[in-house]
Amino acid sequence: MDTTTDRSGYPVVSSQKPSKSPKQQKPGLLINRNFALLWGGQTISVIGDFLFDTTLVLWIASQIALHQVWAPLAVSGVLLAASLPMLLMPPIAGVFVDRWDKRHTMLVMDTLRAVLILLLLLNTGIVPLPFALPATWQVGAIYAVVFLASCCAQFFNPSQMALVGDLVEEPLRPRASGLSQVTMSFAQIIGPSLATVLFFAVGVRWALVANALSFVVSLLTLAVIRAPKAARSVAPGERGHFFRELRAGMRFFFGSRVLVTLLIMAVIISMAAGALNALDYFFVTENLHAPASVYGFVGAVFGAGILIGAILSSMFAARMGVARAIGLSVAGLGVIFLVYARMTSVAPALALLFIAGGLQALLNVAVGPLVLHVTPRDLIGRVQSILQPAMTVTSLLSIALAGFLVSTALVNFHATVGILTLGPVDTVFSAAGLLALFAGIYAFIGLRGVKLATTTHDDDTSADQEDGILAASVMRAD
Repeated sequence: MDTTTDRSGYPVVSSQKPSKSPKQQKPGLLINRNFALLWGGQTISVIGDFLFDTTLVLWIASQIALHQVWAPLAVSGVLLAASLPMLLMPPIAGVFVDRWDKRHTMLVMDTLRAVLILLLLLNTGIVPLPFALPATWQVGAIYAVVFLASCCAQFFNPSQMALVGDLVEEPLRPRASGLSQVTMSFAQIIGPSLATVLFFAVGVRWALVANALSFVVSLLTLAVIRAPKAARSVAPGERGHFFRELRAGMRFFFGSRVLVTLLIMAVIISMAAGALNALDYFFVTENLHAPASVYGFVGAVFGAGILIGAILSSMFAARMGVARAIGLSVAGLGVIFLVYARMTSVAPALALLFIAGGLQALLNVAVGPLVLHVTPRDLIGRVQSILQPAMTVTSLLSIALAGFLVSTALVNFHATVGILTLGPVDTVFSAAGLLALFAGIYAFIGLRGVKLATTTHDDDTSADQEDGILAASVMRAD
């Protein structure tokens, strides 16, 4: 095995093409035992996350803040409490994730989240108190739990990404990413429905218990996974230096052509998506001339497209090439947005949204394996700590800017360009489409020549190969 460099000048592992073993078996649908355990546990856990989010909205709106004028503000505060850690914690979490064992970090974070959810049962009156808690205190307790649970997620998510890189060999990572995307889409569909049933059928307590149990399931599956030694940025016995490690991560990130390309592309597409999310209701009612009830189908159709697209992408993304898949999906979204902005009736608009969901799934499936391809094992946490906050901040700013423009500068805007008639909302949608199209072209150029490995290791006598563990690495492991 020898070490070469990619086009960004960073080391990657290469090996001679192995001879085929007569005992070699084609990987199954769930790739290998370890990934199957991880995927199964996270499927339950992610469903629990959506169940939890919906339960909190129902709990605050229909019970704690019922008939209160501040009820909408209280509900929106849940989203804020969950979002703040996504902006504040990643740089801190990224450094420590790279220092620590990834599987152990996930076990600790799942344990903490399960305990936090169970503590929230005290807010339901399960333990009689000599006095009644004010509604504002109950809402505050929910915010505190949501905030702390979201902090735990900032450690858990990059650890999970690194663990997938250890458990799944590079040629099979697009499939693993596709399976994870299928899980997310399925959970987004079933989680809120299950939460509603549990909440109104058996009450908030059992809905909270169900979510806590989902973390227990994740714990149990993680406990039996056999993972290789995790790469650590600080060797045992050495003293860590937080700011030095953080600067090292930033130097690596901004020195990599591939990662910088992904960052710029992600920021641009987040800007476009934020504008669409902010104004879709007004587009449906004003441009499509549809009743407000149709707006509910927009998310459902887009989600269905993501689900089907994730299934297909898990099978074909590797053959297409993840770099090509990223450029194609983003440019395709740009074209879809441009055409969608000209729609005046519901049926073709929904059809376009379904296709857009499929392209979004292809993008989601392709990005993770490419990040793992160019990132050393002990830098994954810090790389993620740059990508995720940048996307979150851009999306929030875009939502605010789109709402501001349509409410002020573009409020009475109407223009005719050739055969096109432009109004406030479709003008913003057209701008979003152009941005996405530009991002796709930029990704095609910036990611040219980047390819993942296409063959797996064939050492039948290796226990690591049997369990799907990619043991080779140019980085130091503990």
